[in-house]
Amino acid sequence: MKLKSCFITQDIDDTQFLVPISAEAFSGIVRSNKTAAYIIELLKKETTEEEIVDALYAKYDAPKDQIAKDVHEILTTLRGINALEEA
Repeated sequence: MKLKSCFITQDIDDTQFLVPISAEAFSGIVRSNKTAAYIIELLKKETTEEEIVDALYAKYDAPKDQIAKDVHEILTTLRGINALEEA
């Protein structure tokens, strides 16, 4: 899976904004915290949910099961706004 090309990101201060650039995409702006922003950065190239969990586990001192739950929640939100290309 990866982020659809009709979405771009913009970082302002410590906040990342995910913005659609196509009329067929979600119409709105998504503001991400640091964790969600890191996930979105990983999604700019082809990756899997498991690879995202592993990358976050290596970066943050948190239980892997909690990371997996958080990743799943963020991916569900991104799927809900049709922001992901999935094979």
